Amino acid sequence: MKKDTTEIFLTEVDTYLFGQGTHYEIYNKMGAHLAVKDGREGVYFSVWAPGAKEIYVVGDFNEWKAYGYDMKPVSDGGVYELFVPDAKEGQCYKYLIITREGEALYKADPYANAAQNRPETASIITDLSGFKWTDSEWVDKKKKENHLTKPMSIYECHLGSWKKKEGAGEGFMNYREIAPLLADYVNDMGYTHIELMGIAEYPFDGSWGYQVTGYYAPTARYGTPKDFMFFVDYMHRKNIGVILDWVPAHFPKDAHGLANFDGTCVYEYADPRKGEHPDWGTKVFDYAKNEVSNFLIANGMFWVDKFHVDGLRVDAVASMLYLDYGRTPGNWVPNKYGDNGNLEAMAFLKHFNSMMRKRFPQAITIAEESTAWPMVSGDPDNGECLGFTFKWNMGWMHDFTEYMKLDPYFRKFNHAKLTFSMMYAYSENFILVLSHDEVVHLKCSMLGKMPGDREDKFANLKLGYAYMCGHPGKKLLFMGQEFGQWNEWSEERSLDWYLLDDESHKDMKAFTKKCMHLYKEYPCLYATDYDPNGFEWINANDKDNSVYSFVRLSPDDKKHLLFVLNFTPVERNSFRIGVPMKGKYKLVLGSDEKKQEKTLSSIKGECDGFSQSVLIDLPKYGIAVYEFSGAKLEKKKTLN
Repeated sequence: MKKDTTEIFLTEVDTYLFGQGTHYEIYNKMGAHLAVKDGREGVYFSVWAPGAKEIYVVGDFNEWKAYGYDMKPVSDGGVYELFVPDAKEGQCYKYLIITREGEALYKADPYANAAQNRPETASIITDLSGFKWTDSEWVDKKKKENHLTKPMSIYECHLGSWKKKEGAGEGFMNYREIAPLLADYVNDMGYTHIELMGIAEYPFDGSWGYQVTGYYAPTARYGTPKDFMFFVDYMHRKNIGVILDWVPAHFPKDAHGLANFDGTCVYEYADPRKGEHPDWGTKVFDYAKNEVSNFLIANGMFWVDKFHVDGLRVDAVASMLYLDYGRTPGNWVPNKYGDNGNLEAMAFLKHFNSMMRKRFPQAITIAEESTAWPMVSGDPDNGECLGFTFKWNMGWMHDFTEYMKLDPYFRKFNHAKLTFSMMYAYSENFILVLSHDEVVHLKCSMLGKMPGDREDKFANLKLGYAYMCGHPGKKLLFMGQEFGQWNEWSEERSLDWYLLDDESHKDMKAFTKKCMHLYKEYPCLYATDYDPNGFEWINANDKDNSVYSFVRLSPDDKKHLLFVLNFTPVERNSFRIGVPMKGKYKLVLGSDEKKQEKTLSSIKGECDGFSQSVLIDLPKYGIAVYEFSGAKLEKKKTLN
């Protein structure tokens, strides 16, 4: 006789915790799970549908006929269950929900761990147990590390269009096929992490995965859940962290999804002024309901628990925080204080970040938040703080791209666009991002944004990446921008890898690679990202020359870096820069290293508030990064 496994069935304690919003492993109970009851193998199904009149489980195991497969309520809270003998892994199913008005709705399982590939919409019975993980050393290391002082250079990637498989249907590679190719590429380039768009199941390719219908299921586009486990495990073996885009802000209206789940507004706010995003045509989660909050918080933990991911980048946080986000006057509902802050969403995010850090300290959370909302990142146990590990620096991204697009003549009139970010750089734990959003919808690719002729465009992009490398904050770059793709990104086609047959693009890729390896090699570029003592301007005000100079300082007084960047096509020979110590300065990154002087010696003579200076020959769009070491750093004098 098979061992009884009815311990996976919901208990009174389970339903109580779920109703309180604190059942952080509810995914082990809700959904479809292989089980044995009274010696018979089958599947245990459970679902939350508080407004339903009747619920049935239909699928391959009963020829999609409802009779005799009605689910029974577990509690007064709207949770239903049913054990189906002889149901098996791999079979498709849905919930047939009869509404109070008598309408029949066929719904996918909100907690399903697998689903059919679009355009089909059924859930699939699957078993997540049994995968042999090999990353225990990696996970243990991540649990102990201080994420803020470690290097983090992120390669943002859409798996379906990174590289297509020729002659194979839609061209998607399986998770297992793409893992070694992507890992080798990411390691060679020097990135520490990948961030994956669109992994939770979604029906419409054009949403890029930001309109989710299967929050607990890796998309079938690239394989099975265990294929995705292999992908993450392989990345960890190659010392690459895996971050997933996560979308707790909104969900689509597809008939099989969460919208109007039991004929009532179960997962979304009932009032359309709160429950719908007018810009996106999607539904907004009702964070006031404990069961909805529990669904989302447990989902975030699920990806770390079951798939060992290293973090979640939380999409559209601003849309969650502001009740009037994307809404016109009169079409939004103020909170109880008459303000536009969503108090329920704030409480949800604080709860999520606090429990994530307590239960899975190896994982980071990142907010894509585009406003000046205070204390987005920091200690989640601080009542005023949302508690994210990091926040995307959207202000820097906007100012940086606007500056880089300018004809160099006009840069002197916009000099502060590059310096302003240092005024608030330490207000949050920022990640500098050049993401997919910046290379779509007629915004041009990164290379396409650059001014000038072909040669100037490449020179400007290298210059911009050098500045990004030196600026405090972790780094993120969207795929294809590392080698200067001309076309905007599209999910429908592969990156333009053929460009690497061209020397200019090959050189662009090599320069980006050098920046990424430089970043990992020098602790001054990451260990003091969130310590003001790790950065000092040499000259932030040389607008007439459009030259920016600063130092990144190592916490152990070894291997500091001096950055001198010329944002014009004008050569500046024997350009004088003040330096914080006497000694030798060794070139480690340059725009024309064959011609640039490899070592500079400081000379006595006051400049930029320092008693020592160096003379640098700066090429047009010149990049000059020099290494120097020592503890006796001169304090910069305040200049009038």
